[in-house]
Amino acid sequence: MAKEDIRDLLGKKFIVFDGGFGSQLQARGVPAGTNSAEINIDRAELVKAIHKDYIEAGSTCIVTNTFGADRYHITDTAELTAQIKAACKNACEAAEESGKDVYVFYDMAPTGKLLKPLGDLDFEDAVDTFKEQVLLARDLVDGFIIETMTDLHEVKAAMLAIKENTDKPLFCSVTFQENGNMLTGASPEQAVALIEGLGADLVAVNCSLGPKELEPVIMRMLKCARIPMMVQPNAGLPKFRNGETYYDVAADEFSDYIRKFAIAGISGFGGCCGTTPEHIRLSCEKTGDLEVNFNPAPEVTRVCGTTTLVEFKNRVLRCGERLNPTGKKKMKLALQEGRLYDIVDEGIAQVEAGADVLDVNVGVPGIDETAVMTELITNLQEVIDLPLQIDSSNPETLEKACRIYNGLPLINSVNGKQEVMDAVFPIVKKYGGTVLGLCIDEDGIPPTAERRFEIAQKIVNEASKYGISKKRIVIDSLVLTASAQQKEVIETVKCVGYVTERLGCATCLGLSNVSFGLPNRPLINRTFLVMAMYAGLKLPILNPMDKELMGAIDAFEVLNASDENAEDYIVRHTNDVVAKPGAVQATQAGDKAGGADPEMEGKSALFKAIVKGQKHQAVDAIKGMGDEEPLSIASDHLIPALDKVGRDYDKGIIFLPQLMVSAETSKLVFDEIKDKLVSSDGGSSKGPVIIATVQNDVHDIGKNIVKVVLQSYGFEVIDLGKDVPPEVVCEACEKYKPIGVGLSALMTTTVVSMENTIKEMKDRGITVPVFCGGAVVTDDVVKKIGGDYYAADAMESVRICELLQEKKENT
Repeated sequence: MAKEDIRDLLGKKFIVFDGGFGSQLQARGVPAGTNSAEINIDRAELVKAIHKDYIEAGSTCIVTNTFGADRYHITDTAELTAQIKAACKNACEAAEESGKDVYVFYDMAPTGKLLKPLGDLDFEDAVDTFKEQVLLARDLVDGFIIETMTDLHEVKAAMLAIKENTDKPLFCSVTFQENGNMLTGASPEQAVALIEGLGADLVAVNCSLGPKELEPVIMRMLKCARIPMMVQPNAGLPKFRNGETYYDVAADEFSDYIRKFAIAGISGFGGCCGTTPEHIRLSCEKTGDLEVNFNPAPEVTRVCGTTTLVEFKNRVLRCGERLNPTGKKKMKLALQEGRLYDIVDEGIAQVEAGADVLDVNVGVPGIDETAVMTELITNLQEVIDLPLQIDSSNPETLEKACRIYNGLPLINSVNGKQEVMDAVFPIVKKYGGTVLGLCIDEDGIPPTAERRFEIAQKIVNEASKYGISKKRIVIDSLVLTASAQQKEVIETVKCVGYVTERLGCATCLGLSNVSFGLPNRPLINRTFLVMAMYAGLKLPILNPMDKELMGAIDAFEVLNASDENAEDYIVRHTNDVVAKPGAVQATQAGDKAGGADPEMEGKSALFKAIVKGQKHQAVDAIKGMGDEEPLSIASDHLIPALDKVGRDYDKGIIFLPQLMVSAETSKLVFDEIKDKLVSSDGGSSKGPVIIATVQNDVHDIGKNIVKVVLQSYGFEVIDLGKDVPPEVVCEACEKYKPIGVGLSALMTTTVVSMENTIKEMKDRGITVPVFCGGAVVTDDVVKKIGGDYYAADAMESVRICELLQEKKENT
């Protein structure tokens, strides 16, 4: 008899996955550092035995032994195909031979690469990498689980590859650092929003941390998740003893946490690194008397950028309107001439002025709208973490832009015309975004609020046929000009109220239309804005550089009691200078909530460009410095800017994407001045520093990040690559005479390779200090394997190398 579709069990019965697989292989004699995905043929019985042990322990779902089964880890296509099929066969045979109803999920793991613009992996190449696996496994397994993901952009690529090629169940699991964010800066709430939006059946968290450390993340995810959730913690944090990595959270303690999480509302559990069949058995035993306590969180309208999630709740959000060429000759010319960096600069200015979302429109005659839109979005998302509103009447442009967009976009727009809804709603459904619905149909914009409301209802009803809820729709009641259609202005405001109260949708309006053709347009705009906000407007599309217009929102939120204790208002307006009647104050860069950044005040254009990651501005700033000495440029501008970026990163003000783009910008600056800099200080340079991912480990994300950041600080970096044998590291030390060696390991099974490398160096009499880092490395591990320094992240690597450089210069 066929098994019940597992989707019908979610939220009703605990889904029990298996536990650690690589650590089980190592415990049974597989050498440390072996790519476990490459033993499915030669060691099939061993793989099946582990599957069976987990099934016997109580796992109702097992995953294929395919972590690392992709074209970047197994480069021979025939070998990759054979190993994936063998892995699926092993798992299915183990399930069948158990005599139990066990589901087999294909295990889809990260590529080990960063996607552009952070790394060198193209988005579509990532999709194709995952698609290759889906096509091989889809007819052999019951479902797919994406796991141990550190980057939501890669999550999106994997999910699209699955959704586009099979309709089987899709679970998605991400991993977090001790700071509560993913490697690339996304929060638990943002991860849940994106995974839900793209259509996963279950959201999960796994790896990196033990149950104690993961608890805050799990609780945050449960608080906002509307789909069932699973947890798969490690058995604690990794430790090292007698040449082996181990975990010290025993099955009894681990299972106590699983019971706690089950009471809190998880719908499934399993284990990750260091967990054993005993961890699963005891977890099943201790949850045996519990019912699944799945309570979907209230639905909220959400959009997100690379690291910022914006929710439509009780506060008014500000959508910047200035990335739209309509009526803007300079922007139109910049688009026609391909100067997208000028448009990015305008976007940054709006962010600094307090925008929460940015509208992006490139509708100019004579250009390839789709190509320009996708390129501009990539450029914007390299330096701006806010959500973007993708604005186009061309469905092809919307589709392409939504596909490469990193996050959940706001899509502008759909309307009451059936052909438009037929074209746009499938895009909204597929890419998980929120869509603007315009109250216009085949008959134009109705003069009355009631008729516009009917169109809004039609849009919501049609969206529901695609599974798009009203919380993923923001209604635009459409603003008409007071100079030409005065009586219809109040109808717009009425419609905002109707949509808010009767329909329960968020609302938006483009403000500037209302004042067209009238004197003192800012006064009309401000007054109309307040009227609309009182009716329920949540997203005015406006010029955030207009300080009085932005101030009207702040004042309204005080009077409307949504800015509790007027906290934001006081921060933003304590030092206001009251303008003369009729005057318009321009918002200065940095006038967001919290006030201007004092560290940016009075700084040079070069300093600001590095901090913001504006590469072209940085190069232009150098050219404008004339004969200023290179050493002065480095010491007075470049290094202080990088130090600020480092401090902001350490404080959690910025995240990896911002750190990387600032580092890339400063590297451009350094390349511009380094020849003169070397000659001006007698030929000295910083470093060199050798870095490598250790033998048997092919994951080089962390190493590559360290390389970029070290180079941005002016260090010469010798990158030996990945899967580097100890003797190669030693030979490089003898050749380059480095001030330090940086070793990276992602897998618990390759920490021993790190230890072997350090031992080989010492055996050869190489006394160069070694700093170690990676997802499984801790300060305790570094001490145990004989390393000198623990580098928790790229900035710590810089601090270590600066210390080593200082020691070199003082000897």
